[in-house]
Parts: sequence; C-alpha cells; structure tokens
Amino acid sequence: MGNADLRDLASIREVAFEELEGSVVAVDAHNWLYRYLTTTVKWTNDDAYTTDEGVEVANLLGIVQGLPKFFEHDLTPVMVFDGEVTDLKADEVAERREKRERAERRQAAAAERGDAVEAARLSARTQRLTDTIQETTRELLDLLDVPIVEAPAEGEAQCAHMAATGSVDHAGSEDYDTLLFGAPTTLRQLTSKGDPELMDLAATLETLELDREGLVDVAMLCGTDFNEGVRGIGPKTAVSAVREHGDLWAVLEARDASIPNAETVREFFLDPPVTDVDFDGTIEPDVEAARAYVVDEWGVDGDEVARGFERIRESQVQTGLDRWT
Repeated sequence: MGNADLRDLASIREVAFEELEGSVVAVDAHNWLYRYLTTTVKWTNDDAYTTDEGVEVANLLGIVQGLPKFFEHDLTPVMVFDGEVTDLKADEVAERREKRERAERRQAAAAERGDAVEAARLSARTQRLTDTIQETTRELLDLLDVPIVEAPAEGEAQCAHMAATGSVDHAGSEDYDTLLFGAPTTLRQLTSKGDPELMDLAATLETLELDREGLVDVAMLCGTDFNEGVRGIGPKTAVSAVREHGDLWAVLEARDASIPNAETVREFFLDPPVTDVDFDGTIEPDVEAARAYVVDEWGVDGDEVARGFERIRESQVQTGLDRWT
C-alpha cells in the first residue's frame, strides 16, 4: 500500500477543491475502488449488492457513490488499473492473502455465534477485486464515459508517469509510492469527506535536501512494498544516513547491512514499466444506460444508487452551464 513512513517526510498540505477545478487526475483505480468497496460492504446490507445467484458487486455501488465527488468539483478522473504483478511484490501479495484468509475465518466464526456487527466489520477486510468486479467496474466506467488506462505494471507508477509527462495535472492515490515513482503532485483523501491533500515532490526534496534517488534510498532503508527495511532505521535516521554517506550503497556498507534485490528494487522505482497514453478527457456519461446496467442487469437496489446517479446528472448539467458563463 505504499511506504507509510513517507508520511513523516513528505510535503503535504490541504488544498481546496476550488484550486483544483478543471484538473485532470490519473487515479490509482485499484486503490480508489478498494476503499469504496470496503466502505460499501461495511455499511450496506449485502442484499443491496448481491445478485440472485449470490454474486457480490459492491463495486458498482462504490463507483456510483464515489464518482460524483470528481464531477461536482470539475475534476476529470482517468482510472488507471494495475497490470501484471511484479515478482518483487510477491511477498506482499502473499501477506495480504494470508490476512484476508484470517479475516474470513474470524468472520465465519462471528456469524456462527450470531455477532452480526463483528461479522460485518470483518467482511470489509475480506474483500478482493474478483474477475467479476474487475469486469463490471470497467463496463460501468465505460458507460459513464470515464477514461480507462491499463498500466503495464504498477498503477501508481503509471499515474506518476502521466503526471510527470503532463498528460494529466495530478496523480491520485492514497499510496505514498507515487512520490517515489516521480509524480510531481499527488492528490490524496479523494475518498474522504472534506478537501483533499496535495503531496508535492519538489517541496519534499527541497525540505529533505535530497534528490529523487536519495528519497528512494531513504524509503528502501525504511522498507517498501518491495523490500524489508534495515532494522533500527526509521525515516529521520534514514534521511540523516543518506545525507551523510551519499547513497543507499554507502549507508549499507557503513552499517554492514544488506537489502536483498536492492539494485532491482531501486531501478524499479526510478525507471518502472510505464506507457504513454492518449485519452479523451471530455466526459459525457450515459446515466440512464449506467443505471440500467447497475439496477436491471446486476440487480443492485435502485434506492441505494438513486442519489449517486442524480448527483452525476446534476454535476454534468452544472458543468455545462459553467462553460457557457
């Protein structure tokens, strides 16, 4: 999920939506969708998003509830989906699977003893992006005319590349890895109430007196999604060590420490698999077709999505009026 230690180091400020109007945002789709998926499962009766065949499509509810926030603030989301999982991330994927399986066992036990509250809470932790969720998410986004980009590998890296090359104004992710992948600016808290946060790469490097390579070295010393950190090194110590010794290799030598696959991990952050993309940023959602898809085809409770679709329709009307005034 990104290196949370970077929170202590990154230059982050709250930014008003008014400052962002008209911006195009490359959104880490898996990250964004997963947050809405878990929230929907936690707070919504499962009958509302489960088909007669028992297939759960809580993602459709989450999308309809989450997209209006972009449209209402005149933001254009470009949803960037992960590609192939890199071998470097195999350990993290396995750890996530183990945690999910533990939650599933605890959920089953809670349901068996009649603890509905605990069962619902644990259900949110068991969510995975199934093939059905992947497919229906793309189909609904297509009906709502939201641009989709398929990343070669990490979605955060592709978002960062799009922001760095100017095809979008900002990356959008709750992960801090976009900073390491080189995104000039990243919008965070896009799934939360209130204004988002803006994470600034240049300001971060200036404050820390590091270049981007040095920042990657600091992150690797603390530990990332792709490597274990060096025991006893936290964010501040890592910054001091890189400043003192010059780079990751010199710090490891001075501490008689090692990081497996260090060169490969470092290169992955600095030069990840990404692609240049073209997309149409003019969004004209077919709300009626999208509603029919969600409610009629997939059996989602119409009352649960009525307000979301209404907000999408209203925001498009308002955006059209604003362009003519």
